[in-house]
Amino acid sequence: MQKGLIIDNARVVIQGNIIKEVTRAKGPSQGKEIDMDNGFVLPGLFNMHSHLSMAFPSMNSAELAAISSLRAYRRGYDALNAGVTTVRTQGELHRVDISLRKMINEGWVQGPRILAGGKGVGVSGGHGSEFGRIGANGPDEFLKAARTELAFGADHVKIFITGGISASARLREESEMTEEEMEAVVRVAGSKGTYVTAHAGGSEPILKAVGAGVTCFEHGYVLNRKAAKAIKEADGYLVPTLGVTRSPVWMREHGTTEQGLERVLSAADTHLQSIKTAIEEGVKLLNGTDIPPGDLNDGINATVREIEFLTHAGLSFIEAIRASTICAAELCGISDRVGLAEPGYVADLIAVPSNPLSDIRSMRQIRFVMKDGQIVRDDLHGKRI
Repeated sequence: MQKGLIIDNARVVIQGNIIKEVTRAKGPSQGKEIDMDNGFVLPGLFNMHSHLSMAFPSMNSAELAAISSLRAYRRGYDALNAGVTTVRTQGELHRVDISLRKMINEGWVQGPRILAGGKGVGVSGGHGSEFGRIGANGPDEFLKAARTELAFGADHVKIFITGGISASARLREESEMTEEEMEAVVRVAGSKGTYVTAHAGGSEPILKAVGAGVTCFEHGYVLNRKAAKAIKEADGYLVPTLGVTRSPVWMREHGTTEQGLERVLSAADTHLQSIKTAIEEGVKLLNGTDIPPGDLNDGINATVREIEFLTHAGLSFIEAIRASTICAAELCGISDRVGLAEPGYVADLIAVPSNPLSDIRSMRQIRFVMKDGQIVRDDLHGKRI
């Protein structure tokens, strides 16, 4: 999939958990063969903005860890069955993502590959306080908080540099952190060989964060051309989470009030235009939903729906698939082994009935899921974990 290459009548040979060979089929197989019934096989999907523990529409940071853990496990299980073989978490209660990652990696439970963010970090009383994140004030406290999360086992550090979508338009665009605070977090992450991602609503805070060395940005609700150019020039990434401003059915189903829904939907046009601007400037986009990755969004898996939203913003079908596979793996530092259906890569695979490069809606019909060489779901032969 790196070049959008399609191999007709292909045979994917898997040895252990690794793709050994991808060739045109010739003669009978030497081992066990799974017939995809003329389907199309692709790499497993990434969801780069997941909150596995979050309850909607509001979060209680005092919730018992056992409840948060069970919710996170079920969300991960649902994501994997939907074809999302890798998730990147963006701040979880009680750091349940780190614990769940251990359980999955050691084979105690089934779930997606988790790139864990632990607890997010933001200013005291600022956005995300209800998510159980760490509150900090001043560069020294931010530095300490970032060290704490990495010491607990976080794969990256999440910061909150603006207000959220439910806040007023002004708070979405105003900076909650100083550039010095951002720089402190970036220094710590860099010393551990990782990066910082930022919840970011507006352009001016994004410009500050780019200057401070932040690598990835979430949402970009109000993104002007100057900020988009800055992200591009810094070789950064943007996770638009377009579904946040265009999912009324899901939000009503999960208890959002009509007043809250109106506030969110009123930002939809500006949000979409911001992402169109980012695409025009060549910013690298990644798939992330904010909505639980295995949930249905208007009857369609939320991660797949986000792929469609990315095409509405201007990505081609292959670009939207790459934003959900190999480009995501690049940011996470695992693109040498995850994110492609090629020899030498981990066997994270999905199958759909028709060519998604001709019609992206084919992604709505994922019927086979394999993670790490193990079959998770095979609808053609009646198998599910």
